[in-house]
Amino acid sequence: MAPKAVTSPAAFPVAFAAFTLFLLFSASVNAHDYSDALRKCILFFEGQRSGRLPPDQRLKWRSHSALHDGASAGVDLRGGYYDAGDNIKFGFPMAFTTTMLAWSVIDFGRLMGAELGNAIRAVKWGTDYLLKATATDGVVYVQVGDANSDHSCWERPEDMDTLRTVYKIDRNHPGSDVAGETAAALAAASIVFRSRDPVYSRILLNRAVKVFRFADTYRGAYSDYLKSAVCPFYCDINGYQDELLWAAAWLHKASRIRQYREYIVRNEVILRAGDTINEFGWDNKHAGINVLISKEVLMGKSPNLKSFQNNADAFICSLLPGTAHLQVQYSPGGLIFKAGGSNMQHVTSLSFLLLAYSNYLSHANRVVPCVDKTASPALLKSLARRQVNYILGDNPMRMSYMVGYGPRYPQRIHHRGSSLPSVRVHPAHIGCKAGSRYFFSPDPNPNVLVGAVVGGPNTTDAFPDSRPFFQETEPTTYINAPLVGLLGYFASHP
Repeated sequence: MAPKAVTSPAAFPVAFAAFTLFLLFSASVNAHDYSDALRKCILFFEGQRSGRLPPDQRLKWRSHSALHDGASAGVDLRGGYYDAGDNIKFGFPMAFTTTMLAWSVIDFGRLMGAELGNAIRAVKWGTDYLLKATATDGVVYVQVGDANSDHSCWERPEDMDTLRTVYKIDRNHPGSDVAGETAAALAAASIVFRSRDPVYSRILLNRAVKVFRFADTYRGAYSDYLKSAVCPFYCDINGYQDELLWAAAWLHKASRIRQYREYIVRNEVILRAGDTINEFGWDNKHAGINVLISKEVLMGKSPNLKSFQNNADAFICSLLPGTAHLQVQYSPGGLIFKAGGSNMQHVTSLSFLLLAYSNYLSHANRVVPCVDKTASPALLKSLARRQVNYILGDNPMRMSYMVGYGPRYPQRIHHRGSSLPSVRVHPAHIGCKAGSRYFFSPDPNPNVLVGAVVGGPNTTDAFPDSRPFFQETEPTTYINAPLVGLLGYFASHP
């Protein structure tokens, strides 16, 4: 899995020069088949499924796995998603992935055409598991599998013989971060199913209410208690406060109950709504909170939340090349870059917010006032599109960073199931260390994990297509989830 990345501001002249070069570079590229990319982006999630696979499973080289998850704790925790190229089910990034899949459907589902059904199924695979993980009041099961044991092996999920330890939070060992994100995912998904399956939608919303109450009443960071089980993998570095606001924002959007808006107003300063406004991901929700809440402000429904729109505007200005307050780096080829691992998680999440906010601004006939320029909705869409196009092949390497898209893409991704022969081809068990020869092999992966977007190139746009370089070659669910919404939009606005 990808470790937490740290923000690294770039100097204005360098960023402006890089962006200018990228404008010149991108002017000559060909149009992309966003519909094909969307189909593949969603298909990726089927390759990450854990548990018993359904008859309509499309990636046939995968099979059933982890069928006894939760048994050691007397609970059923089968299902859900493996977060990346390993075989652990981490609840924190899985919940964020589910939230972003739901948001993608809420904002852009009507534009997804034939792929909408597959996108909804991807959401439900996540929420079905989250309902299991929250079935006991005052308890959230937040992880299945011992990460240190898992990472010492290179084996298919179908062969797992590593520890499937179950980790939980409860009233005596709180985790407001992962519980808050779980509540947000359930609430967001309830909107997705509101008209499609009202009974399921109500189940999701009712559970979200209970999980949020638990998260807010018993406050604390889950990594303070679970420590080495979740750190350094998905350690809560940013704090749990943002997840409480994030969950309240989604609960208000899903329920329209006044108490959640009052909670946001009352806790805006206490829970530091304006902190770290230029980052968004599985650990840091601040920019997402501000963009999500700003929609109501821009629609004239919540003038008392104007400060969130101000924060969202500042976030937008912090991303724009050529502005004095740029807070992200751009590679020479024009890719958003933040120091740390799995850079594409930042590219897709931040680009999603650019696009979402652009739409909100368009409906309100507004622009973003930055200190030295004005950002129109069209400019935000353009910047988001350039990031997507970079992923799909408009980059100095002339390589698509989505597996299976375009003529050239990564062949040796850091992914156990993809790199080992499938059980259909090699039904015999491949043990923990026996898989090492596949890990170090120079051969391409035998199973194509269609739609997987890898961590991506480094700050100079260089990319090593090699499994040991996990920061560059490992895919994650939370890279793809925001991209679903982006591709849905651009498929209908080529």
